[in-house]
Parts: sequence; structure tokens; C-alpha cells
Amino acid sequence: MMSSKLVVALVGLGVLVGSVQAQELTGTLKKIKDTGTITLGVRDSSIPFSYLDDKQSYQGYSIDLCLKAATAIQKQLGMTALNVKMVPVTSATRIPLISNGTIDLSCDSATNNADRQKVVSFAPTMYVTANRILAKKSSNIKALDDLKGKTIVSTSGTSNLKQVTILNGERNLGMNILAAKDHAEAFLMVETGRATAFVMDDILLASLAASSRAPNDYAITTEALSVEPYGIIERKDDPAFKLAVDTALTNLYKSGQVNDIYAKWFLKAIPPKGINLNVPMSPQLKAAFAHPTDSADPAAYAAVPEAQKQSSKKK
Repeated sequence: MMSSKLVVALVGLGVLVGSVQAQELTGTLKKIKDTGTITLGVRDSSIPFSYLDDKQSYQGYSIDLCLKAATAIQKQLGMTALNVKMVPVTSATRIPLISNGTIDLSCDSATNNADRQKVVSFAPTMYVTANRILAKKSSNIKALDDLKGKTIVSTSGTSNLKQVTILNGERNLGMNILAAKDHAEAFLMVETGRATAFVMDDILLASLAASSRAPNDYAITTEALSVEPYGIIERKDDPAFKLAVDTALTNLYKSGQVNDIYAKWFLKAIPPKGINLNVPMSPQLKAAFAHPTDSADPAAYAAVPEAQKQSSKKK
């Protein structure tokens, strides 16, 4: 039978260890432990990654991945409950809100590139897409050079807007480039004729077109302007938190559990309109899941288009 003195000693040791562990927590993990809350940045119209449904609830592929990471962090911190707070962000505000501590993760459709890695970190790549052009079929747009002298739109704060601005100058296209506040506004500009084309990641363009009133009116170019690896944005210089998030997602990817999450958003009907994007997992994404990486180098995922090589020289 264990003596009462030993029980007291062990209890005391447990309290001491718990105290030391609490003291060792720093940065975002400490913030989560202290507040009982993890704050996720989410989007209004980045279908199917992060968006508002018809019940005004945020959901999507990226949000599901963030929630998996949050559950793993809750377990790691020994918390019986964890409040998940969702804060709306845009392409222009998400990085500042990560940097100033307002949000802990940005769960949307963010390209991981070298410029952004100077100010934030990224979790292992969760999707691989390409920058392409959407226009009405009646416009007969097949490539970027077809837009010479025309008005185009992209979303403020995106790498797509930056690239097309550089290419406009490099190729002397004379395009009038508009910056929309979000993807929904950009698509509306094409829908209403204010812009001839919308330059953005192809999966987002496909989702917006499929959700529109006349999906068959639109076409997306075959020509790719860039390779775009997506990742969940993390705060820079917070290695303990990055390790926690990255480990959770790496386990999800390598175990194959991510396949069900992918199928839910890309191979089945999704709210609010019940559209099925029917986008099978690409070989590039399968490779990224088999060998998780947070590399910002597009060549780590696929062959780099000439347009991306051209624009990268001027960044």
C-alpha cells in the first residue's frame, strides 16, 4: 500500500511538472492555453476552401484541415475543451492579422511563395493549383496576350494580381487592371461586363463559375501562368506552434485520412447549391501528401510555366 507521504510527494511532483510545462509554453501555444481559444482566419467566398454557406456558417476544405490541427493542439496541451473562433479575413488583411496576433492560422486559399515566407510561415502544402484566366466564352480569350488593351480584374492582395501586373508591363499589353476586394466581387465584374477577364487560381475560378447563374457562359484558359502551392498560414518565428500544426497535418496526409476530406469538398456535392466540382486529386497533390513539404518553390510541385519564370525575374 502506498504511504500517504509518498502520495503527497507524487501529487506535489505532478503539480511542479505541470507548472514547469506551463512555464515552458511560449508564443501561440501559450496564448491558446491561457485563453482556451484558437482563432482562425476564414474567407467569405473562397469556394471550396473557406466560405460562408446559406446558413451564414463558415466551412470548407481548408477549415476542415485547420480544425484537425486544432484538435491535435488541444490534445497536446491537455485541454478538456477548446473554443474555435472564426474571424473573416481577405487576401489583403490575412497576413497583417497573422503578424499582429489577431488570428492564429489563416485557413483559406493562400499561395505559399518566397515573398510571403519572409513575413509568415506556411504549413505543409494542402493543394496545388495554377494561375489561369476566366472569361465569357463570347470573348474568345485563349491566352493572356488576347487581353491586350482590355480591362481585367484580380483580387487585391493576391500573388495573381502581382504577377499579371508584372506581365502587363513586360509584354507591353496595355491592360487596365482592376483590384477587387474579394473573389466574389471580381467574378461579378466579369459577369456584368465591367471586366473582360478574371485572373486567379483555376480551382477558385471553376468554383465561382459553377456557382453562378449561367455556368456554361464561362471558359477557363488552358494556358497556365504559374504553379500555386496552397498552405495554411502560420505566424513566423514561432517554431513550437509550427511544429504542432505541421505534425498534425503531416500525420493526416501520410495516413491517408486527408483523402476523405478531399473527396468531401472536390468530389461530392457541396453547399449551398449542391454543386459537385468533380476535381480528382492531381498527381502533384498526391506527391505533396506522400512527402509533405512547406517549400515555396513551384518547381518542387510541377513544371514552371514560362510566364512564371518571366514574372519572377522582376519581383
